[in-house]
Amino acid sequence: MANEMLSQEEIDALLRGNSNFEPEIQFEETEEILTDIEKDTLGEIGNISMGTAATTLSKLLNRKVNITTPNVSITTTEELAEEYTIPFVAIDVSYKEGLQGSNILILNTDDVKIITDIMMGKEIFDLEREITELDLSAVSEAMNQMMGSACTSLSEMFSRKIDIWPPKSMVITFQEGKEKIELLKNEGPIIKVSFKMVVEDIINSSIMQLIPIEFGKDMVEALINKSTAHSDEKPEILTKTEEKFENSTSISKPTVDMGNDINYNISKNEEKVVVKKPVFQSFGNTSSEPFNATLDLIGDIPVEITVELGRTYKKISEILELGQGSVIELDKLVGEPLNIYANGKFIAKGEVVVIDDSFGIRITEIDNSSKKIV
Repeated sequence: MANEMLSQEEIDALLRGNSNFEPEIQFEETEEILTDIEKDTLGEIGNISMGTAATTLSKLLNRKVNITTPNVSITTTEELAEEYTIPFVAIDVSYKEGLQGSNILILNTDDVKIITDIMMGKEIFDLEREITELDLSAVSEAMNQMMGSACTSLSEMFSRKIDIWPPKSMVITFQEGKEKIELLKNEGPIIKVSFKMVVEDIINSSIMQLIPIEFGKDMVEALINKSTAHSDEKPEILTKTEEKFENSTSISKPTVDMGNDINYNISKNEEKVVVKKPVFQSFGNTSSEPFNATLDLIGDIPVEITVELGRTYKKISEILELGQGSVIELDKLVGEPLNIYANGKFIAKGEVVVIDDSFGIRITEIDNSSKKIV
């Protein structure tokens, strides 16, 4: 009986004598516009696309970002205007390829300020300032990259290329949005998809995605039709196999010989296929020639001998400070043996000598491991 009671608006209309009064559509009635399957499908689309978008935002901010599983419901612009009276940042995202439609992303103004400050490299966030064009530009670029990566996931999901126009950001209220945003001008029901966004311990807020009913149903229908088409499609390899067996004569069972050969008899062409075990030549103990006999083959290969005076490690900032006349200290002490390398392989140690007007190296120690041939 409670449902038959007149609302205050209906009572006022009757007192005014307005018999043409039509009560406002209630939420319970609009809730039936989407079936449970359609809600689940839209939730899965949002879950996959926002999951990819969260990864992109995480790389952009260099911080861990988590966007939770979406909640899909039906609402109207009037209900949103009554529920959310403070200004917010609306990002209009329109598709230019693959999908026909648009949707609105709603972000808290403080979240936009924090995202902008992080992108600007700031560690302290100023939440008392007013939203500027820099904030709108920064969040537009962030959403452009996020939704761009989301389009990649949607492209795989719908098996078609999907792309968006550059997002447009503005600071408005839902009441103002009725005049500025096409989606919010509609007085009918719209789809609301809510996500919880957590950026480490900096942001713990919500993102709202508003989707037109027609656009949402089109996406669901396209995805369901694609899944149905794939499930009904017969794999090409099975189709060819079935046709081959239908057009061919019967094949007799193979005759198996337990010896070394296996014979298969095919009744169509009476072809005989023989499969044999491989036979390998056995090798006994063979005498090996002296190792030095093979050195003649490689005796003429040039080998680069390098003597390392010393090493040191510098930071890039220290290297940039070097100039003509700078002195670099090495890790070798005066009189300490120097390392000798052959084609980059350490083979010996030695000391510096002077031969006429040239430097030389006198070998003082041979690395024993260099005599081992692997």
